[in-house]
Amino acid sequence: MKTKSQSKTQREQAAKREWYRRCIMVAAMLLSCGVTARAGSTNSPAVKPLTPEQMYEGGKDTYNNWVDLSVGGLITSGNNAQAQQQYQLSNEPFGGISDLHIQQEVAKKTTLTLDGHALFDQNDYKVILGLQREELGYVRFNASDFRTWYNGAGGYYPPTRIQYRLPNDELSLDRGEISVEAGLTLKDLPQAVFKYTHSYRDGDKSSTIWGPVHPDLTTAVRGVFPSIYSINEKVDSYALDLTHHIKNTDFGAGIRYETASLADTRKETFWSGEPIQRNVTDKQGTTYDMLNVHAFSETWLKKDLFFSTGYSFANLNDGFSGSRIYGDDFDVAYSPNTLNGLGYTSLNGGAHTQEHVMNVNLMAIPLKNLTIVPSLRVQQRDWDANSSGTGTLGNDTGPFTSNSDGEMLDVRERIDVRYTGMTNWVYYCGGEWTEGNGNLNENGGLSQVNGFGPPPVQRHTDDTRWFQKYFVGTRWYPYRRTSIDLGGYYKRNQYDYNNPLDSTSNDASSPDRYPAYLIRQSFETYDGNVRLTLRPAQNIMLVSRYEYQWSTIDTTPDAISGLNESQSSKMTSQIIGQNASWSPWSRLCLQVGFNYVLSETETPTSDYTKAVLNSQNNYWTVTFNSAVVVDDKTDLNLTYLYYQASDYNNNSADGLPLGAGADEHIVTAAITRRISPHLRVSLKCAYSQYNDWASGGNNNNTAEMVYTSLQYRF
Repeated sequence: MKTKSQSKTQREQAAKREWYRRCIMVAAMLLSCGVTARAGSTNSPAVKPLTPEQMYEGGKDTYNNWVDLSVGGLITSGNNAQAQQQYQLSNEPFGGISDLHIQQEVAKKTTLTLDGHALFDQNDYKVILGLQREELGYVRFNASDFRTWYNGAGGYYPPTRIQYRLPNDELSLDRGEISVEAGLTLKDLPQAVFKYTHSYRDGDKSSTIWGPVHPDLTTAVRGVFPSIYSINEKVDSYALDLTHHIKNTDFGAGIRYETASLADTRKETFWSGEPIQRNVTDKQGTTYDMLNVHAFSETWLKKDLFFSTGYSFANLNDGFSGSRIYGDDFDVAYSPNTLNGLGYTSLNGGAHTQEHVMNVNLMAIPLKNLTIVPSLRVQQRDWDANSSGTGTLGNDTGPFTSNSDGEMLDVRERIDVRYTGMTNWVYYCGGEWTEGNGNLNENGGLSQVNGFGPPPVQRHTDDTRWFQKYFVGTRWYPYRRTSIDLGGYYKRNQYDYNNPLDSTSNDASSPDRYPAYLIRQSFETYDGNVRLTLRPAQNIMLVSRYEYQWSTIDTTPDAISGLNESQSSKMTSQIIGQNASWSPWSRLCLQVGFNYVLSETETPTSDYTKAVLNSQNNYWTVTFNSAVVVDDKTDLNLTYLYYQASDYNNNSADGLPLGAGADEHIVTAAITRRISPHLRVSLKCAYSQYNDWASGGNNNNTAEMVYTSLQYRF
C-alpha cells in the first residue's frame, strides 16, 4: 500500500506534467498557425528569395526592439538536489520575461536603452537602464540577482550502503549586483568614467569539509557526514578612471576604493546519531577596506616601435573575527563540556598589506616579418598580521596570541618572438624568467589548551624563487585547406627555504616537524601538443587535437631528518580530441565532437597504504549538434551529449573512497518559427539521465525540461 506522502508526491508530479503539457500545446498551436498561414499564401506572387541574414530575421525588415515571454520547467525523478545542481534550474515551473531590449531616441543624438529579464521561481532577474548622448556621455544603471543550486549530500559508505544526507539537501545561494555608472566622453578632452557597485552573496552551499562518523559501528572512522557553508557577504566599490589621447600616446589613470563585510559560517556535525554527537559552528568574519591607484601609457615611438608601461599601488587593511564552538545545536553560546573538541572563541585580529606592481613592454618590428616583444614586470609586497583569542577543549580554556610579518619581491622578464617570413609557415617562441626573494616571521599559534593542540611556533624563514618557462610552436599550411599546429613548453618553478629560527625540531624523534621542514621544492612540467585542421571539401572541416603533459613535484626535507630528496608527486595527462562539421547544403549543418582525457596523479604514499590511492581523472565525452533551416521561417536544432567517468575505486575498507564514477545522457530538441516579421515562437524540450556510481546510485536522477518562448519584435 502506498503511503500518503508518496501519493502527494505523485499528485504534485502529475500537476506539473499537466502544466508542461499545456505549455507544449500552446506552443504547438502557435507553430501550426504559422505553418497554416504560410500554406495559405501559396497563390501569392513569386518573391525574391531571402538572404541568409533576412532568413534569420524572418523578413527584409529588421527591428531594434523585442520582448520574449517564456514559460517552462524541470521535471525530475530521483535526487532532485543533484538535478538542480547539474542543470542550475529549479525543480518548479518558471516563466516571465526571458529577454527584453528597447532602444529609443528621446532627443537629438540621445538614446534611451532598456535591457533585462525576469524569471519567477528561478530567482533570475536583471535590468540595465542606460541613457547616452553622442559626444557628451552616458549614464547606466544595472541591477541583477540570480540563484545557484547545490546538493548538500555528504559521502557514501559502500559496506553499509549508506549515503549521509541532510534533512533537506536542496541548498541555494543568491548572488546579486547593483551598480551605477556615468561616463563623460567629450571630444578632444579627457574621458572620465565613475562607477559604484554593490555586490552580495547570501544563502547556503555545500562543503566538502565533512564531519566524522562511525559508519559501521566499529573502530572505523570516516569523514562523510555533510556540512553546510552559510554565506553572507557584501562588497561596495567606487572607481574613477580617466583616459586621454595626445598625439601618438594614450594615457590613463584611475583610483578604486572597496570596502566589504564577510560573515560566513560552516556548520559541521561530529558523530551524528551517536551518544557523543556534537554540532560545531565555525564562524568566520572579515571586514576590509582597500585603496588602489593605477596609471598606464601607450605610445608609438616610431611606426615599428611601440612602448607601453603601467603602475599599480594597493593598500589593504582588514580585520577578522571568529569562533569554533561545540554544542548540542548550531549557533549556540560557548559552554564547557567534556565532549567538546579543540575549538576557540573571541578570535580577533587584523592585517595590513601594501603592494606595488610595475610593468614595461616594448614591441619592435626590426624586419618586415619579424616581431619581438620584450617585457619586464616587478612586484613588491609587504604585510603584517596579528590575532588573539581563547582556546577551548572540554572544560578547559586558554588564551593564545600570534603575529606575523613578511615581504616579497619578484622580477619577471619575458620575451616573445614571431616570424612569418617563410611562405606557408608561422613560427613563434619565447621565454619567461622570474627571480624572487622574501622572508616570513611567525610567532604564536591558533590554539593550545593544557598542552593539547598545535604548539606555538617561532620561525623566521628566508626564501628564494626561480621560475623559468620556454615555449615554441609553429603553424604550417602544407596544402590548400590544411594546417598543422605544433607546440609545446617546458616550465620549472623552484623554491628554496632557509630557516635560521625554528622552534620545531626536524630530527627523526620529532612528533611534529612542520612548518619549517622543507628546504626545497621544485615543480616541473613538460607539455607538447599537435593540432590538425583539414578541409577535404568546401563544406567539411575536421579538427584533430592531441596534448601530452607530464608534471612532477620534487621535495627536499631538512638534512637533519635523515631523509633524501623524493619525488612527492607525478601527474601524467593526455587529451585526445576529434571534431567534425559538415554542411551538405546551405540549410543544414552537422557537428560531431569526441574528447578523451587520461590523467593520473601518483604519490609515494599509495605505495605504502591503501588509504590513499593514486588520483584518477579520466573521462570522455561525445557531442552531436545539428541545425536545420526547414524553410525561410523555421529553424530546427537537435543536440546530444554523452559523458562518462570511471575513476571510482572502492577502498572503503582502508580509507575514504574518492574519484568520479558517473555517466550522463542529454538530448535536446528546439524549434523556432517566425510567424510574421514581428512575431516568432520557439519550443525547446530536453531529456537527461544521470547515473552516479560513487554515491551508490543515491545521486541518480532523470530530468525532463520543457521551455517555450514567444517573441515580439518592434
